[in-house]
Amino acid sequence: MINGEMLKQAIISGAHNISTQKNHINDLNIFPVPDGDTGTNMSMTVMAAAKALEEYEGTNAGEVAEIAAKAMLRGARGNSGVITSILFRGFGQGLKDMEEVNGKNIAAALGIGVDAAYKAVTKPAEGTILTVARMAYEAGVEVSKGKHDALFVWQAIVDAANDALSLTPELLPVLKKAGVVDAGGKGLCTIFEGMLTYFKDGEVVPYEETADVTVDTFDSAAAEFDDDIEFTYCTEFIVGRDPEIETDPEELREFLKTIGDCVVVVNDDEIIKVHVHTEIPGNALSKGLEFGQLLTVKVENMKEQHKNAKKSRKPKKEEFAFAEPTEQFGFVAVAAGEGMKNLFTELGCANVVSGGQSMNPSTDDIYAAILATPAKNVIVLPNNKNIILAAEQTIPMVTDRNVVIVPTRTIPQGMTALLNFDPEISAESNAQLMLDAAHAVGTGLVTFAARNSEFGGKKIKEGDIIALENGKLTITEKSAVKALVKLAKSMVTRDTSFITLIWGEDIEEEDAQKAFDELQDKYGSRCDISLVRGDQPVYYFILSVE
Repeated sequence: MINGEMLKQAIISGAHNISTQKNHINDLNIFPVPDGDTGTNMSMTVMAAAKALEEYEGTNAGEVAEIAAKAMLRGARGNSGVITSILFRGFGQGLKDMEEVNGKNIAAALGIGVDAAYKAVTKPAEGTILTVARMAYEAGVEVSKGKHDALFVWQAIVDAANDALSLTPELLPVLKKAGVVDAGGKGLCTIFEGMLTYFKDGEVVPYEETADVTVDTFDSAAAEFDDDIEFTYCTEFIVGRDPEIETDPEELREFLKTIGDCVVVVNDDEIIKVHVHTEIPGNALSKGLEFGQLLTVKVENMKEQHKNAKKSRKPKKEEFAFAEPTEQFGFVAVAAGEGMKNLFTELGCANVVSGGQSMNPSTDDIYAAILATPAKNVIVLPNNKNIILAAEQTIPMVTDRNVVIVPTRTIPQGMTALLNFDPEISAESNAQLMLDAAHAVGTGLVTFAARNSEFGGKKIKEGDIIALENGKLTITEKSAVKALVKLAKSMVTRDTSFITLIWGEDIEEEDAQKAFDELQDKYGSRCDISLVRGDQPVYYFILSVE
């Protein structure tokens, strides 16, 4: 039998296991666009439960399952993260009020989650995390008919999950072509295996913080560097050599080694160039004066530099203040970039949640934005296919206002949806009206290849510029502007009336203007063309065509 303490430690172990392996799971993404964040999303989802459980000191298994389920629901990110939270919600429902549970109880509870997960997905596909969960549940139920031992049943669940994972390439041809298994399914197996480690050996998988290569590599590296900086000041200077001083510059080098590290001394007949990390720059400069006059001096505080770098790269998370629902309608959108946030605010959104490709917000982030919107009917625009499911989880969470999700999959769809809102009809009627309008807009994206791949028989190298037309990779180029021009040529038709070009944070204004001018020359005589600064990450350009 498994009590609450054992289930608690098992879930924490599962969370640690996927946190350690999240980057490996991220790398299973089969498409070259920078969206390989499945491992990150699932890790953050389950770690929300681990953190919530740390404070629980009881022994009731049902209470543990309920705490974990609620924490995962609020912390769920991305489609795989949301599905994982739904599976564990099944545990919460199936194990309710149980002090201790056996294998039969666990298998049945998993089944509740599997059934709910299939219902939550509009078009459930086999060869995904759903298949892995379903086959694991079916195996658990089968073995629990003869033996109720929890470890025996959970071992069967884990084995079946891994067997199902190995089948995913056979069920989804794109996986087979890429030579990988489903990332979400792998994530679920990793969580289950971490739980098995505790059930089997009584040991929690050690927690190892790993930098998220798709999101926070810089921040993590900077933080680690801060801890490793032994000497604060990077000191550089050039000494104009005094011909009357015959002291060997090697003496300067040996002295600097005694007061710091990273010592570099380069000299010729006229100058000595010095670089050193030290706690006392004055001592280094004084020693340099023994060889001649100081021509240039530069001293920088490395710890302060890295602290400021982290602050600039890691914006403060929005804090949404609760607002009473006084108005009839209000809007919440998801978008990344200061310019993009301003754009949606100007279009009428009360709140904009930071997020998008490779940075999916949690259900709780969207929930907080909804409660901060002073409206009786709140219409939510996810603007990314991997955020829709997380947004939908907020509907039963909000009890004091009506929440309607318009499942926009791109930024242009969200913009067009807002422009077609009709205040004279109901929120539900608006949802359909706005979605119909959103489907009529074309979305073009110019980004970079996040990994080596192959498209149309052509090899794509990591870092190549690629363009997507309505989600399909169509163009590879060497420059973002050239890719944008080719993309527009493919998307603009005789019926096109409006073109909006949104430029991102990694594009210079000069290049954005160049791209706009080329569009204006080609299509300006028959289309209304706008240039908008979005400051969005990941995408050099977002092109809206309608």
